Amino acid sequence: MHGGQHQGRGHGGPPPWLAGARLGGPARLRLLDALAAASGPLTVSEIGEAVGVDQPRASRLVQQAVDMGLARREADPDDARRTRVALTPQGSAIVRGFRGERRDAIDTALAPFTDAERTELARLLTKLAEGWPQ
Repeated sequence: MHGGQHQGRGHGGPPPWLAGARLGGPARLRLLDALAAASGPLTVSEIGEAVGVDQPRASRLVQQAVDMGLARREADPDDARRTRVALTPQGSAIVRGFRGERRDAIDTALAPFTDAERTELARLLTKLAEGWPQ
């Protein structure tokens, strides 16, 4: 096994942090990531904005995450007609896992870079981000 590879991954097995959950596509992962990055629970509309989907799709993603035990709905203290969505402990564990895998992948990709190359890459990525259309 090469460094950074997980046992069982080459045979179609899930990464260890997934613990048997079937997350679905990238939109659901973005949902979990958005909830983890938020300073508190989000409305479905805020989730849709963060994930880049319309409100009906955001509602379906939230319901799927709730059904899987990855998110929970709670009353909005400012508006009793609305609910907000937050991660459950299981959802938080999954986010920590895929964030850790991304960090490991980046570390592996950057390993052969010199300090000067890393500095130049950071400069160029900053330039790209500053020019990115809003």
